[in-house]
Amino acid sequence: MLTGVRSVGVQQLLLKCCGMVAITVRDVPDDARDELAARAARAGQSLQEYVRGLLVAAAAKPSVDDVIARARARVAATGSRVDAEAILAARDADRR
Repeated sequence: MLTGVRSVGVQQLLLKCCGMVAITVRDVPDDARDELAARAARAGQSLQEYVRGLLVAAAAKPSVDDVIARARARVAATGSRVDAEAILAARDADRR
């Protein structure tokens, strides 16, 4: 977890205090690492900053399964259903 910190209590205290944790990703193919490094350089960032941004952005988005579950829960709670024709008609009306 935290390099050089052996006590679990101290590790937990540091994580609560600082709100950060280190993640190690092993066995990343060289071509994937090189591409990420090139993208980071184009963005004016270090590889670590760039990958951290990707992870934070990915974590901020709900998974497809979560979105579907929320939609199904709304349908179950409201009993409301909209068929595909109504959705497409509303879309087309907005485009006029």
